[in-house]
Amino acid sequence: MRKKIVAGNWKMNMTTAEAATLVTALKADLANFREVEVVVCPPFTALATVSELIQGTHLDLGAQNMHWEKNGAYTGEICAGMLRELYCHYVILGHSERRQYFGETDAIVNRKAQAALASSLHPIVCVGETLQEREAGQVEAVITTQVQGSLAGLSAKEMLDSVIAYEPVWAIGTGKTASSEQAQEVHALIRQVLTGLYDATVAQAVRIQYGGSVKPANARELFAMPDIDGGLIGGAALDAKSFIDIVRAAV
Repeated sequence: MRKKIVAGNWKMNMTTAEAATLVTALKADLANFREVEVVVCPPFTALATVSELIQGTHLDLGAQNMHWEKNGAYTGEICAGMLRELYCHYVILGHSERRQYFGETDAIVNRKAQAALASSLHPIVCVGETLQEREAGQVEAVITTQVQGSLAGLSAKEMLDSVIAYEPVWAIGTGKTASSEQAQEVHALIRQVLTGLYDATVAQAVRIQYGGSVKPANARELFAMPDIDGGLIGGAALDAKSFIDIVRAAV
């Protein structure tokens, strides 16, 4: 039985003080919550503060991005070792905003995933189609290509240490949400692609999150789908009550 995982992607929001206030509110309700794996992903500047605040709780820390190199002349970048030093367990890779605004390709995402796993970080690898691709009937081709390219070369064990997040680009921050049936259809497709890359045992064990305007009002229906194993939450993760309600909807 796959344990649901709900991760809050705070994106470029929250000063250190604001992050401390938010995570303190989350701790008050979720510190000992074990039924769902809960991950908070603040901006780099707040990682150390949040890391310290969640010590001794069942909350996990994640980062929003990283470079694939261990160190070097990469101004403005962060490596896996720096994240591990702050007790990060997860790192979001290949988010649609990284792909759209910063030109990240499947090959880049794959290098980052390999580097993360080599440093004992669990990558949350994001895939998803644009509205134009969906309307052109290219969902299967786009998702298959992204999954195969982003996960190329990962062993079965490394795949089991990874999470996939399906986030239809047209539903991120737009208020639009894929219907539970639409989301389930793509999650099932991803599991089918994983079966081809590995086998049915691995495919059935990997957790696949849905990301795309998840709110307390729609979380329960989405998370009830057989292949949806939680959510990668954006805007709603910035409000403690909304995020807590979403986490509890995953039980």
